[in-house]
Amino acid sequence: MVIRVALVNDDEVVVRGLDAMMRNYGNRVEVVELVAGKPVAQPVDVALYDTFGMGQGNGPAVQRLVESPQVRSVAVYTWNFQPWLTRDTLNTGVRGYLSKSLPASRLVDALHAISAGQVVVSPSRGRSSLVGGDWPGREEGLTAREAEVLSLITMGLSNQGIAERTLLSLNSIKSYIRSAYRKIDVDSRSKAVLWGVEHGMRADRVRINGSPARK
Repeated sequence: MVIRVALVNDDEVVVRGLDAMMRNYGNRVEVVELVAGKPVAQPVDVALYDTFGMGQGNGPAVQRLVESPQVRSVAVYTWNFQPWLTRDTLNTGVRGYLSKSLPASRLVDALHAISAGQVVVSPSRGRSSLVGGDWPGREEGLTAREAEVLSLITMGLSNQGIAERTLLSLNSIKSYIRSAYRKIDVDSRSKAVLWGVEHGMRADRVRINGSPARK
């Protein structure tokens, strides 16, 4: 059975990366929407919400997906596996809480189980790295976490705001900032913002529907 999936994130690079991750599974998953910054416009079996640069799974953006008449089930794709956050997210009506360390085959299996009515929690394997997908700045050597922090700096968030959005400590945020600045060769927040703008780290308020995105 082929299930219909919407990929949800504000960054076009992120949703295109997820789309590419699933391309070898066209006999099981049809990506019908890559949604950036807008509601899901057509019926889908599962909306997969990627937390990169977004709020966490217990926030209002996910609640809107849960309440959408176009979405049968919602899954959150995340690094953050604090027990209280997992519990709060599932209490909103989310049916899947999935780790970014999952290989594509297991991610597709999880989406099918969620579509069939199961609640799936894929626990994080400690500090396992992100397996698939893409993110802005990857080609410059940035890790997904460094890119996420830079993306939020580009959006104008303070270190405290980034910590609240990502649920990381301030010390972790500062560490990611230092390592990211070294990699992109900047020495100030204003230069980092300029770099982020020049490298596509602004939210892409666009929608790409169905098969045209796969061309």
